Amino acid sequence: MDFNVEEVRARLKKLDTPAVSDAMDSLGVNRALHGIECRTQGVKVAGPVFTVQYERFDKSPETFQNAGNYIDQVPAGAIVLINNYGDTSCTNWGDILTRKAMSSGIEGTVVNGSARDLAVVRELGYPLFSKGIYMVSGKNRVRVSATNVPVEINSVVVEPSDWLFADDNGVVVIAADNLLQVLERAENVEKTEERIVAAIESGASLDEARSQYGYSKPWEVVNGN
Repeated sequence: MDFNVEEVRARLKKLDTPAVSDAMDSLGVNRALHGIECRTQGVKVAGPVFTVQYERFDKSPETFQNAGNYIDQVPAGAIVLINNYGDTSCTNWGDILTRKAMSSGIEGTVVNGSARDLAVVRELGYPLFSKGIYMVSGKNRVRVSATNVPVEINSVVVEPSDWLFADDNGVVVIAADNLLQVLERAENVEKTEERIVAAIESGASLDEARSQYGYSKPWEVVNGN
């Protein structure tokens, strides 16, 4: 499906992940990445994914093995998704990768594993989401086995064509072929909830407000646009 990437990114950033998750629920889809937490408070990112699959060395390498050189392949505006199979015993992201990502215009990073150098990441305001925090380096412990391939995180398969949307609440994965549908429904969810909040602040009961504005199907928006 053809769409303007920057326009869609901007529209998503006006929303939050709960609205998008509710919109996806309306389509019978749950692709939230459970267990991945926001590490930089107040950030919000949206964009196409760049997947990175890690694996452990079968035995300790005899020579020094770098980790992270894939960063030079990541296009500006993309979100790096690192899959270390949820292993938090060594880190897959730190200050050097953060600085390189920022200089390259990368949107943010999601790690199914650990990250470190949180003080630097937060000082720079870089959007980082991870399963764990740990200081032990991944160098000589893990290596990149593939990039831009499907990766599986907690039963959610993320395709290289997918988009990620993340905020303080966590990370959701959206397929490109239904991105616009999810976006429109999420915008409707937000409109519905704004109307419910306005009604209860004006004195309506919660039950009345929810009934009047279609809380059971908030993606449809009742009583006008």
